[in-house]
Amino acid sequence: MGDGREKEQLTTNSSYLDEILEKGKADGVSTAFDRRETIKPCPYGDYGTCCKHCHMGPCRLLPKDEGAKQSVCGATSSTMAARYFARQIAAGAAAHSDHGREIAKTFVRMAKGEVPNYGIKDPGKLRMLAGVYGVKTEGRADNDIALELGTKIWAEFGQQDGEVIMAQRAPKKRQQIWRQLGVWPRGFDIEVVELMHRTGMGTDQDYRNIMLQASRTALADGWFGSMLATDLQDIMFGTPTPVRGKANMGVLKADEVNIVVHGHDPLMPEMVVVAASDPELIAEAKAKGAKGINIAGLCCSANELLMRHGVALAGSFAQQEVAILTGAVDAIVVDIQCAMQSLPVVASCYQTAVITTDERQKIPGAIHIEFDKTRALETAKEIVRLGIERFPQRGQVRIPDESMDLVAGFSHEYVNYMQGGRFRASYRPLNDNIINGRILGVAGVVGCTTPTRKSEATHLALVEELIANNILVLQTGCSAGVVSKSGLLTPEAAGRYAGAGLAEVCEAVGIPPVLHVGSCVDNSRILIAATAMVAEGGLGNDISDLPAAGVCPDWMHEKALCIGEYFVASGVYTIFGSSLPVTGSEVFSKFLYEEYEQRYGGKWAAAEEANQQAGLVIDHIRKKREALGIHKAKERVLFDMAMRRELEKQEKEAAAAGV
Repeated sequence: MGDGREKEQLTTNSSYLDEILEKGKADGVSTAFDRRETIKPCPYGDYGTCCKHCHMGPCRLLPKDEGAKQSVCGATSSTMAARYFARQIAAGAAAHSDHGREIAKTFVRMAKGEVPNYGIKDPGKLRMLAGVYGVKTEGRADNDIALELGTKIWAEFGQQDGEVIMAQRAPKKRQQIWRQLGVWPRGFDIEVVELMHRTGMGTDQDYRNIMLQASRTALADGWFGSMLATDLQDIMFGTPTPVRGKANMGVLKADEVNIVVHGHDPLMPEMVVVAASDPELIAEAKAKGAKGINIAGLCCSANELLMRHGVALAGSFAQQEVAILTGAVDAIVVDIQCAMQSLPVVASCYQTAVITTDERQKIPGAIHIEFDKTRALETAKEIVRLGIERFPQRGQVRIPDESMDLVAGFSHEYVNYMQGGRFRASYRPLNDNIINGRILGVAGVVGCTTPTRKSEATHLALVEELIANNILVLQTGCSAGVVSKSGLLTPEAAGRYAGAGLAEVCEAVGIPPVLHVGSCVDNSRILIAATAMVAEGGLGNDISDLPAAGVCPDWMHEKALCIGEYFVASGVYTIFGSSLPVTGSEVFSKFLYEEYEQRYGGKWAAAEEANQQAGLVIDHIRKKREALGIHKAKERVLFDMAMRRELEKQEKEAAAAGV
């Protein structure tokens, strides 16, 4: 640490992983970690210059071919790389926003009384969002407001012209940039369809123009699809506030029925939590020899339940097969996204029931129980009963004795509240502590885990370095899950691991130096927090002015590229671990890594190692502090009355001059 304090050793407590994987091998099971060693990645896909968009190829170009070779149709490396990159953004946007679409559909049905197990848990946020959409609230019942609001939101998915309303929450300067570039989303569906059309053979062949539509598609996700998913989920299930929980595989219980929820959409997991507390089902579990029913989570369904109910987080994406290898999971219940097709194969060696619940996601070998939202709790009970039935069939159980305490649930609304209370809520204390230098800046650290990096060390090393340099870290998704296993998501961590300035602020407020803000759709919370910092004043007029950056230390899903693009298009310097699939074209790479900043004020970067990523973040934040004129320590000045009068006089003169 820069302040001379001794640095404690941090770990994600994953030392058990090799032991459990060896158990799997002994049981005759292959996992993603094994398959990663035998399936070598295609270099052309890694370069981003493999084109399969027509049947004249497929065409492949190497980095050395740029300027010397073209595909059969004449496409250059830059065109091929842009098309490849843009199509991944389209797929990522579709995944997150189809999640949002299902939430919006259920929200409308809730307002109509068609799904009786769902209701409105946060009427205050309902009214806030109604205000954004111009829905009148005075003297109206919650369900009436919700129906009009939900109907307006639902229409925006298929809207063909105009502008999505949610994006009006961005800073005014950012809105001007989007309008000038023509990237403000019109609706959602039209943006994905147009991007797929443009990137087909023989259509758009200018990488700059392709990426304008890619940005518009990503923004349709970040400032509409994902953002509305977050807001509507908060209204229906409650806006998160800090809650204690635990993380790591040790949260599984040898003497209880373990049901693990996995995926991203909280509609089903919320009901499973309710069902698991039903006295009748608990009695059935005890009749089978269990002491009770334990719910744990994987991936972003875990984050959704953690931040609202304190439900334990067993692991991230990369540990989904490992959880089954323990022999203690009686049912793993999948909603949408990020579930490996291998789950039923692995589970066949154990008693684990793999259950899919959504018509959009079926897996050969899994049990499919369609989650009927009109009888949501009944369906959830059916799922829980299946797990109870599997409990007596357990063989050898090996649960790692490793878990960690954490505090999660730092929504934008709570962060706003905690800085001033109910009547003085604001971002002023955060801005002031950035201006005075106690906090150097803010970083969002998000993203996936993969079998490529078995130790998950990159996430932890990056976050550790950032907080040691007085950078407040906000986390979502699997990256938050990784770091939660280290102890950094506890208030006590501030004094042990953070720099002196950040520690002082965290200890005064009683918060961790790393704030868990939700699942991967909840990256929208970070956008809203950044907007609130701009609105509070003192740190520039746009998100691109803030001493802030985003990092995705590890990624594997197309959703991650979409998130990266909408953050860059919102003005954020965004760093990805490992390489982006653009290295086959030096021209296109330079466009994203350098020229993009002229377009958006934000740009892409790539760095393999945690210390490189941290260095880029710190350098960028210092550059932004210098541009704001807050890079030098300022002596505290106690103003006397004469000084205050002079200051008021200067402010009046500036106002009269229109400054």
